Amino acid sequence: MFTGLIETKGRVVSVSRETLVVRSCIGRDVSKGDSIAVDGSCLTVTDINDDKLVFHFSPHTRMKTIIPEYFSGKEVNIERPMQLSERLHGHIVTGHIDETARVLSIKKTGDSTEIWFSFSSDFSSLLVERGSVAVSGISLTVASLMSGRFSAVLIPETLSVTTAGSWKPGTHVNLEYDIIGKYIKRQITATSNAERLRKYLEQ
Repeated sequence: MFTGLIETKGRVVSVSRETLVVRSCIGRDVSKGDSIAVDGSCLTVTDINDDKLVFHFSPHTRMKTIIPEYFSGKEVNIERPMQLSERLHGHIVTGHIDETARVLSIKKTGDSTEIWFSFSSDFSSLLVERGSVAVSGISLTVASLMSGRFSAVLIPETLSVTTAGSWKPGTHVNLEYDIIGKYIKRQITATSNAERLRKYLEQ
């Protein structure tokens, strides 16, 4: 599990159809087999070479994330798993990406920056205003919500320590929706289906 609070930024060294190599300052503090969130996607360290981390990823991960858009030199957000002894400052992030989305617009207001993102209507029930969403691994609060888009307001600290500072309209990002909302939706769906089945059998 992760928190959505980015530790540092890494830089892509190389990427192929199944392997990603990232240079990061945490390279000497991790071991083979460790899980690392790269732009919010939970990847397993398969090899370490000084400050370079090697990850193997599956075709499913390639399909669901922005990894196919990576190139040598691209910055990525890096977070190691949370420890149970720590405070949960962001929100519970699993590292399992639901979909990719686009940055629609960026507007600076005072010291804050409002960014609008697209999202699929299939996930509309998992977003609520003032709720949490992980955008490329960053724990953000939904400021405004409209059909097919939502906004978040970022402070200068977030822009400086994450890749958000380099986003532009059209930039693709990873989205992970709140796991608590997913479980609630699943339970409601299961309960509704059970009730419909009960009524059908009573006919």
